[in-house]
Amino acid sequence: MILFVIGRYKLDLKLNLNKYLVRLSLKEKMLFAKHMAIMTGSGMQMLESIQVLRSQTTSKSLQIVLDQLMEDVRNGQFLSTSLERYKHIFNDFFINVIRVGEASGTLSDNFKYLADELKKQQELNRKIKGAMIYPIIIVVATVGITSLMTFFIFPKILPVLKSINVELPATTRGFIKVSDFMFNYGSYVIGGFVAFLIGLWFILRIGRVRFIWHKIILNLPLVNNMSRAINMIKFSRTLALLLKSDVKIVESLNITADTLTNLVYRQAVKETANRVQMGDLISKYLKENPHLFPTLMSQMISVGENTGKLDESALYLADFYEGELDETTKALSNALEPILLVVMGLIVGFVALAIITPIYKITETLTL
Repeated sequence: MILFVIGRYKLDLKLNLNKYLVRLSLKEKMLFAKHMAIMTGSGMQMLESIQVLRSQTTSKSLQIVLDQLMEDVRNGQFLSTSLERYKHIFNDFFINVIRVGEASGTLSDNFKYLADELKKQQELNRKIKGAMIYPIIIVVATVGITSLMTFFIFPKILPVLKSINVELPATTRGFIKVSDFMFNYGSYVIGGFVAFLIGLWFILRIGRVRFIWHKIILNLPLVNNMSRAINMIKFSRTLALLLKSDVKIVESLNITADTLTNLVYRQAVKETANRVQMGDLISKYLKENPHLFPTLMSQMISVGENTGKLDESALYLADFYEGELDETTKALSNALEPILLVVMGLIVGFVALAIITPIYKITETLTL
C-alpha cells in the first residue's frame, strides 16, 4: 500500500513537472484556435476536433496539451475547465472567451475571435522586433569590427610600434592602455557584465522594482510613445473581444489588466475595474489619468458607454493605435539610424586612427 502511494505521488509529481515545462509559441496557440474554429464550425464534435488536430500537429508540446484535453473531454469535462490545467500557457483571457462560447453556443465564433486576436498579437510583436533589428545589427557590427582590430590586428603590430623609437600619438597610447587592460582583465569585464545582466534579471523580477522600471520606460524619450501605443492596443482589443463575448464589464477589465505586461497600466486598469464596480464610468477614470490614457481614448470610451457600443469604440481605438504604432516604430528607426551610425563611425574611426597614425609616422621616419 505504501509503495502504491509513493508510486502514485511520483507519477503525479512527474505529470505536474511536465505540465509546467510545456510551452507553446504564439503561433502554435493561434493555429490551435484557428483549426478549432474551422472544425467546430463545420459541425464536428469537440473530442473529434481535438483528435484530428492531434493527428496533424508535429509540435511535441502541443501534442502533450492535446492528449490531456482529449482525456478530460472524454471524461465529460468542459474544454475551458481542461484548459485551466495549462493556465501558464492559455491565460484567463483565452480561457474565459472559450468558457463564454461554450455557455452561449458560439464556441466556433469565439475560437475565430481568439485566432484573429493572436494573429494581431503576432503582427504587433513582429513590428516591435522589426524596429529593433537595425539597431542590433549596427551594435553587433561595431562590437565585431572593434574586437577584430583590438584582439587580432593591433596585437600583431604592437611589438613593432614599441620597438621603434617614435613618439606615439595620444590615440595610440590610449588604445594601447585599453588593449592591455582588456587582455589582462577582459575575462573579469565579461564575467562582470554577465553577472550584472543576471543580477538585473533577478532584480526586475521583484514586483516593486519592475513597477518602477515600467514607469521609467513610460518616461523615456525614444520608447515612451511606443510603449503607450502597445498598451493601448492590448487594452482596447482585449476589452473589445471580451465584451463581444458577453463577459461582464468588471470581469472584462480585470482579465484585460492581467493580459497587460506593463505593471503601471495593469494597476491602472485594475483600479478602473474597482471604480466601475462602485458605479463609476470607465471614461471618468481614464480622464483623470491623461498621462496614461490619451484624450482620444477617454472620449471614444465615453462615446461607447453612452451609445451602448463600447466594444465597437474599443475596436476602433485598437485599429487607430496600431496605425500610431507603425508611425512610432518608423520614427524610432529613423531617429536611431543616424545616431548609431555616428557612434559606430566614431568608435571604428578612433580604432583605425590609433592603428594607422603610428604606421604613417614610422614610414615617414624611414623615408627620412
